[in-house]
Amino acid sequence: MSPGDTRKPATASHTTGRAVEDETPLRHDDLIAITGAGGFIGGNLALYFRNKGFTRIRAVDKKPLYEWYLHVPSVENLCLDVSVEANCHRVCEGAMEVYNLAADMGGMGFIERFRVECLRSILINTHMVEAAYRAGARRYFFSSSACAYNTDLQQDPNVRALKESDAYPAMAERGYGWEKLMSEMFCQEYWAERGMKTFIARFHNVYGPNGTWDGGREKAPAALSRKVVDAIETGSKDITLWGDGRQTRSFMYIDDCVEGIDKITHCDELIATPINLGSSELVSINDLLTKVEHVAGLNERLKRHYDLDAPRGVAGRNSDNTFIKQVLKWEPTTPLDKGLAITFRWIQEQYRRRRAGMRVGVG
Repeated sequence: MSPGDTRKPATASHTTGRAVEDETPLRHDDLIAITGAGGFIGGNLALYFRNKGFTRIRAVDKKPLYEWYLHVPSVENLCLDVSVEANCHRVCEGAMEVYNLAADMGGMGFIERFRVECLRSILINTHMVEAAYRAGARRYFFSSSACAYNTDLQQDPNVRALKESDAYPAMAERGYGWEKLMSEMFCQEYWAERGMKTFIARFHNVYGPNGTWDGGREKAPAALSRKVVDAIETGSKDITLWGDGRQTRSFMYIDDCVEGIDKITHCDELIATPINLGSSELVSINDLLTKVEHVAGLNERLKRHYDLDAPRGVAGRNSDNTFIKQVLKWEPTTPLDKGLAITFRWIQEQYRRRRAGMRVGVG
């Protein structure tokens, strides 16, 4: 439980597995394990807990250390593939809380083209949740996705916001979405049958600095920012968008995401209960580009070309935040304009450093 959290922990469980006891608050020297910590969200989560004063953080990713997005001082960094069962036991050893953010994923260009790789991520959560249970972890967080929602409800750009119950009847996004939905079930059953407190957040398009901005795994805010920077630097007047530009999405700034993970994982009303974690500020891809052009200070809009054969995902997706506001009295609040400005400036700096021959990370 986070310092200063006054919510009373659960005192009993309906389960037939291990007993669920009252918890003492999480101490600053208790071990927190984070998988996917070499990635965008996982790296920022490690930094978030470090800034809150936690002194024992185990950060894990299969990428070589020099490819990690963020290097957080005084953190134990392990290069391990957590789709391998034995590695998961090493990760969870001695951990009081486990945050599983490891997955093969990326933007729409990745998850539509590499469905087998996305599906194979189910091995990660299968092994990690069991390892956390065996290690006696008090709390286990799983990063799910809005891709778990029924795609039949997302065929119109003017989509109604998706509420948590809209995942069923199940018709998740092929590959990535089905992996997330199935992994959610694992988490729910480990609470119902074995009494381990699990927490599930369905992310809605996270963006911000220190994230993927090139190479095919980047999300729309980063991809459009890079394309606008490239147009400025090369003097081009043209830009290509995937799809017809009318697709709609909501985008959550990274600071809101890591704060939300903390709040969700330390609220016992949300044990084994999937919950949206996203902004409710809906925007079309066309309007998102307009915002990026404004941030970039362009006096004249770029000429837009539309690649109708490129991956585009569902027509519309937005987060219904009724439930999270009801339970946590909180929701992501960073305006898209503010987050885009920070993200664009960071990507512009990375782009220019790379052109100058300096080594930069792209994700």
